[in-house]
Amino acid sequence: MPAASLRPFTDRRTAAILILLAAAAAIGGALVFQHGFGYQPCKLCLMQRDPYYLALPVAFATAVAPPQSPWSRVGLGALALIFFISAGLGAYHAGVEWGFWPGPNDCGSAPAPQAAGMDDFLRSLERTRVISCAEAAWRFLGLSLAGWNVVISLGLAALALVAASRAQGSSSVSQ
Repeated sequence: MPAASLRPFTDRRTAAILILLAAAAAIGGALVFQHGFGYQPCKLCLMQRDPYYLALPVAFATAVAPPQSPWSRVGLGALALIFFISAGLGAYHAGVEWGFWPGPNDCGSAPAPQAAGMDDFLRSLERTRVISCAEAAWRFLGLSLAGWNVVISLGLAALALVAASRAQGSSSVSQ
């Protein structure tokens, strides 16, 4: 796709809105996988959601800021940083899944069940499912959800960087 055809998407306000929508869709998708399809997240999966939760209000604030203001550039720069961190978290988790390096020692342990007595405790242990960080619960086109997080996060970081670097209000000839 030629650079000129991408120009409308890299307007600061448009980019912030696109990032807001993409972050909301990514979190929504993760929640659908968890609550709709029963894929329980591990500790690293839950950590990868944090940048998206942080990005939502930042993207909203950036979208409503005047595009010419320095705050729109600062907001997009912050979004780029957030999504580079998100990509790093995803790459770390994908590496754990592929066995490139070990995950955290406490990843894969289930929380201790709360029970009133020993019988309740034993029954809850039977129902407890341990989620390992080292096993990808689902893959599409060879990538796990952690791998897709890397792809999505890098794309959003790139969009934020390009939009932050664009001069607002200048003519298309000078861009």
